[in-house]
Amino acid sequence: MTDVFSPQKRSQIMRKIGPKDSSQERYVRSLVHSMGYRFRLHRKDLPGCPDLAFPKYRKVVFINGCFWHGHKNCKRAQLPQTNRLFWDRKINGNVERDQKNYKKLQMNGWQYLVIWQCEIKKANEFLLSGKIKEFLRS
Repeated sequence: MTDVFSPQKRSQIMRKIGPKDSSQERYVRSLVHSMGYRFRLHRKDLPGCPDLAFPKYRKVVFINGCFWHGHKNCKRAQLPQTNRLFWDRKINGNVERDQKNYKKLQMNGWQYLVIWQCEIKKANEFLLSGKIKEFLRS
C-alpha cells in the first residue's frame, strides 16, 4: 500500500511524535491514579526510563507504541513499504534495546509490565485495570 502523504509531509508527521506524555500514556496514568496507586514518571535512573515507576513495589510499567516497539502480530506495527531497510533497522534496534533494558531491570530486582498501544481503549478499561491491578498486587 502506498503512502497517502508526500515524503515531506510524512517526515513532518513522524517528527511530531514525542517519547512521552502521549494520549495513551495520559490515559493509563489517569486509570492507575483512579485505582489509588501513586507512581513516579519517567525515572531516568532506571533502565529504559519507564513511563510509570512504583518504587514501593519495585515495579515499572512501559506504555509502548505498537509501531515503534515492533508489537508482534499487530496491524499497527506494519512497516512502511518505502525505505524498508531503514525502518527495519530502526524498529529492530528499538526491540533489542527494550529487551536489554528489561533484563537490566530484572537483574536489579525490578519487575516490568508492557502495555501496548492497541490494548488501550475505553472499551478495554476493565481488562486493562485488571491487568495492572494483578501486576501490582503479585
